[in-house]
Amino acid sequence: MSDDRPKPEQDEKGRFVPGNVGGGRPKGARQKIVGVFFEDLLASWEAHGPETIETVRVQRPQDYLKVVASILPKELNIKVSELDELTDDQVAGQLSRVIAQLAAAGLDVIAGIGAETEAQPAPGVPTVQ
Repeated sequence: MSDDRPKPEQDEKGRFVPGNVGGGRPKGARQKIVGVFFEDLLASWEAHGPETIETVRVQRPQDYLKVVASILPKELNIKVSELDELTDDQVAGQLSRVIAQLAAAGLDVIAGIGAETEAQPAPGVPTVQ
């Protein structure tokens, strides 16, 4: 590979002297290398990715788990139910309303569940009608 750029001047310790023109890496070289690397990596992944994952999972489960753990979010908040945000009294109130509505519809209801709690609508929870 021929390089027509002038050789940069260096001091007696081999350091570049200020004001050099033409020294260092050509502009865009790093981006070009990174682009080519990712293209090659993608081609390899498309050809061998799933098989490689399976091989690592079977032969090196500790490394497989490290990879899985590294791609998971550091903090994971999962909301399982609207009931998670309600107090015990609010849940009891909702249950009392459901029992009353079932009883009004003529369905058998377990007697006494939540009867001592006054039914108050819980914020953000729809009532059954």
